Amino acid sequence: MRLAGKVAVVTGGAGGIGTALVRRFVAEGAEGVVVADLHDAKAVEVAAGAGPAAWGLGVDVTDPAAMAALVSTVEQRYGRIDLFCSNAGVTSGLGVEATPQDWQRSWEVNVLAHVHAARAVLPAMLARGAGYLLQTCSAAGLLVAVGDAPYTVTKHAAVGFAEWLAVTYGGRGIRVSALCPQGVATPMLQDGLAAGHLGARVTAASGRVLQPDEVADAVVDGLAAERFLILPHPEVAQYAQRLATDPDGWQRAMHRLVAGFGGG
Repeated sequence: MRLAGKVAVVTGGAGGIGTALVRRFVAEGAEGVVVADLHDAKAVEVAAGAGPAAWGLGVDVTDPAAMAALVSTVEQRYGRIDLFCSNAGVTSGLGVEATPQDWQRSWEVNVLAHVHAARAVLPAMLARGAGYLLQTCSAAGLLVAVGDAPYTVTKHAAVGFAEWLAVTYGGRGIRVSALCPQGVATPMLQDGLAAGHLGARVTAASGRVLQPDEVADAVVDGLAAERFLILPHPEVAQYAQRLATDPDGWQRAMHRLVAGFGGG
């Protein structure tokens, strides 16, 4: 998919990767880019800064009715949605001590938000025989987020849902990509570092931390090639291959990594 002339929705668009996607999509000549975020005032601010093609709206991605209303509102204004980017996400920095409420929050934002979006946007896409779903899943969805059990588990589920969508609807004109970066200089990572979370410290030290604009560059390239896995950090593919071919060796390497950061 090329972005020129397209209509895109970006949830979690008021910061980090989401804002970078909005700006890049506008620069690529999109007809309309909807900045959707729980913080509606910030969404409007980001849209104003991105240019006249952007439009800011508030939405709670965990509310299926709100997501359906978002899709309906955008379709009424533009007539269609070509690309829906489910980008909102949360971390916890917790392990087995995470409460059921912590797990539920991660499940609702990191997984069910993708489900709500797909349920709302797919009918019209299928009727047209064309549409694209981009889901921000994180490298944690292929590997592991050290120090964050809810994030690891829910991001694995997000990748699984993206793959299911791709397999189920790929023959009907629907394209799906799972965006799986490692460390990105966003408030999510910076807040984790400030809180001393093990996972954030390991992520920041074990690979190059990209700027959100670099991730947006990788997304535009990945959409143009219609790749299922978009990996802004190419080494993630090597790590995933090693995990698949030598899981015990991979585990031993991870044990050493965690121990080196005082986590074991």
